[in-house]
Order: sequence, then C-alpha cells, then structure tokens
Amino acid sequence: MPQNLTIRTAALPLAPTGTLVIYADEGQPPQGAGGQAWTATGLDFAEIAAAAGFKGKPGQVLDIAAPSGIAAKRLLVLGAGRQDPQKPASGSAWADRGGSLAAKLMASGTEAAAVILDGHEVMPAGVAQLAAGVKLRQYRFDKYKARKADEAQSDLAVTLYVADPSATDAAIAGRMAVAEGAIVARDLINEPPNVLGTEEFAERAAALAGLGLTIEILDEPALRALGMTSMLSVSQGSIRPPRMVVMRWASGGNEAPVAFLGKGVVFDSGGISIKPAANMEDMKGDMGGAAAVVGLMHALASRKARVNAIGIIGLVENMPSGTAMRPGDIVRAASGTTIEIVNTDAEGRLVLADLLWYVQEKLKPAAIIDLATLTGAIGVALGNDHAGLFSNNDDLAMKLAAAGLATGEKLWRMPMGAAYDKLIESRFADIKNSGGRLAGSITAAQFLARFVGNVPWAHLDIAGVALNSPPTETNAGWASGFGVALLERFVADNYEAK
Repeated sequence: MPQNLTIRTAALPLAPTGTLVIYADEGQPPQGAGGQAWTATGLDFAEIAAAAGFKGKPGQVLDIAAPSGIAAKRLLVLGAGRQDPQKPASGSAWADRGGSLAAKLMASGTEAAAVILDGHEVMPAGVAQLAAGVKLRQYRFDKYKARKADEAQSDLAVTLYVADPSATDAAIAGRMAVAEGAIVARDLINEPPNVLGTEEFAERAAALAGLGLTIEILDEPALRALGMTSMLSVSQGSIRPPRMVVMRWASGGNEAPVAFLGKGVVFDSGGISIKPAANMEDMKGDMGGAAAVVGLMHALASRKARVNAIGIIGLVENMPSGTAMRPGDIVRAASGTTIEIVNTDAEGRLVLADLLWYVQEKLKPAAIIDLATLTGAIGVALGNDHAGLFSNNDDLAMKLAAAGLATGEKLWRMPMGAAYDKLIESRFADIKNSGGRLAGSITAAQFLARFVGNVPWAHLDIAGVALNSPPTETNAGWASGFGVALLERFVADNYEAK
C-alpha cells in the first residue's frame, strides 16, 4: 500500500515510467497524445476494446502488460465517459476521476505512473481536481495497525502530462490545500476517543498557528466567566475539561468576517439518557462539525485566501456520572435564555447555543454557518447523500447549495417555521432542548435559531454524511471530511477578495 504520494506535472514528450495511463472517451479511441501512445504499441484498439467489452464508460479499464512501442511496463486505458462540449465535466466529476485513477493504481501495485492529459483540452482547474481526487482516495487511516513483515512500504509517484505545467501547478497547489484540509478533518474524526480528548483536540487546532492563524483557547474558568453554562452543562459529567478554540484568519482588509462554528463532542455516550450499546463506538465522530471547521481553516490559511474568516469550536465530552446533567435540569445560556434539559443526548445544540451567542456578541460576523453531527433524524430524512441545510436567509442558503453542487458535497434545504418552534416550548423554562421524535432535525434547528439575531445564519446537519457513509470514488474510509471542500468553495465564490 503506498505510504507517500508525489504528484508533479510535465510537458510532453513522455519519460519512461512504470505505468502509462491514457483516457478514451465513450465510443471513441484514445485521442491526442494518448492516441499517439496507443498507436505506438501497434495494437488494434477497436479489436481489443470489443473483445474486452470496453466502451469508454466511466470506471472501465483496459489493462495491458508489457506493451510494445512505449517506455512503460503497463498501459492502462481508462474510460472517460461521454463528453459534451456544451457541458464540460464538473470539478467533482474530475475529482471522482482522480479517485478512480488512484484506486486502479494502488490495486495494481504501481509505484510510478504517467498520466497523459495533454490533448484532451483539460483546463488546469480540471487537472487540479483530478490531482486532489488522487490524494483523497489514497488516504488511509491505519496508524494503529501492525505492519506485516512482508507488507510493501512503497510510494506512489504520479506525473501528469499537461499542455501548461506552470498554470496547472498553480491550480493544483490551491486544490491540494483543500484536500489536505479534508484529510485533517478525517484524521481528527478517525482518532480513537481515548487518544483525542478535548485538550488534545484543542492542541491540534492550536497547531494551525504555524500557518498564520491567530489562535485563542478558552478554558473552563474563562467559559464560566462568560456565562456559557449551556455548553458547560454538557461537560460536567466528564473528567475531561471543556475547551473553546477561536481561530482567526485575517486577510480580507476591513471586511466583516464570515464565521464557522463546529460542534466538538469528542465522545457522546448520551449522558444520563444513555445511548444503546450497539454502534456507540461511532460516537467518537460526534465532533465531525468541529473537525470540518479545523480542516476549513487549514485550507484557507494554506492557500492564503484573501478573506477574513473565523472558526470556533466547542469541545466537550458527554458522559454519565454523579456530576452529569440530568433530565429536568434547567440551565441558563450565555444569552440569558433558560433551557430545560429533557434529554441529555440532545447535547450538541447546548454547545452551539453558547457559541452562537459568543460569535455575535464578541466578533460581529457578516454571516454564520454552523456544522454539527446533530441528529440521527437527518439521516432518516436524507440518507447519506445530502446534508441538511437550515437557514434564516434565502440568499445564504442558495449560495451554500450552489457550493455543494459544485463540490459534490450536496445540501438539501429543510423547512423551518412557527409550527415546529412550538414543539420546543417548555412548561418550566424559556425553551426545552428536545422536541421529541417527530421532525427531530427541524426542531434542533429551531432550537439553534433561538440564539441567532438578525445576522444571516445557516445550520448544516452533517450527521448522515460526515462519518460511516458509503465509500465514494474519493473516500474509501470511515470519515469523509465533509464540509471542508463545500465551505472553501462557498468562501471563494462569495467572500474572497478578487
């Protein structure tokens, strides 16, 4: 299994390589430089394609060992699908193509590969997405697995032959920053909960100072001084202390910042309202929102985005103990709102309530987007293909949805309204923290909306897509890093100085 990945660009002519990769459009033989490479083998493409049932559809491959006429030990012809000049492939399609390429290279044990893209009229942005897809698919989280004595520790070097290497290198650098941000998020989510507690998570986030971010970590006394009792109520049953991390990237002049908030429950047992034992191990990933925010800030700083952005994560552990919050408790949030606790497993919204107050009160953002693995109900509604989008602002919602379509991290807007708000009214306090089983993801969003003023706000419920989601072309693991590419594109399209 390759341990290290190197991607570089070059211009033709080809240098000798272990594996040569060319593409064939659906119903067409290889064209351009790829066609020339095939012709050099002296093989009849139509005859071989017919015998192998190769039509050039996405995912199809012709694998030819020891081809004559070219300086390569293996020739792979990959199906590129049907090309429509009026509708070029999207960025996510190019990323999927890169993921598929990586899977085939790793499966064949390739250590060095040359990929001919010159001649396909591929723009640098498309090549960059392909390169990012290779990196994302090559990712593995296996640091805790023992290595077998005979297991290969090979590297993978990929050379992309393109028409304009200089422009392509610049595009790849930007996309790789985003891919690396997604990998940062994946690593955080994949870590076991005995290794990554609240303090350790905060230290990982603080390491972003090396990229130029300003980092502030607030401990329990500081949080208590701010009156953030809602967030503190979640952590009071655990020996792990709460932390709030504020990450600032200021490269956008005097513009008001755009703020990203992340739920960071490093392990969620459910507290006194304890979860069923089956699959509780997955709750190490209940900090997927915080992981995405850290990954996003990593991406923005790595590519020196011209924007003012703030990332805030609330880190707690929800455990049952003699000091844990109880159903029936009433706590006062930093905003002054009183909350009746009716279910201690509805804890993420208690963290976000205080984060929402803090960012509005202290930092005056132009817009707020929060991310949270908030409810199982969103998975029931949308499965693993879309995250739930809730917002108080149509323009913000449309911009986020557009970024989701562009990156393949898709969002579906869910309803909000007064009828749902009534479900979280409390007999004893201003609000209760759960509206019950019906419309669970919506009532959770209604709860959060109580802590939002007039600022444009969106809530992304990513419980169905951040972890334990089905494998894709760019992710063969358990954690997806969902949200990093989506929000980086959202920033680039709408808030970054041009």
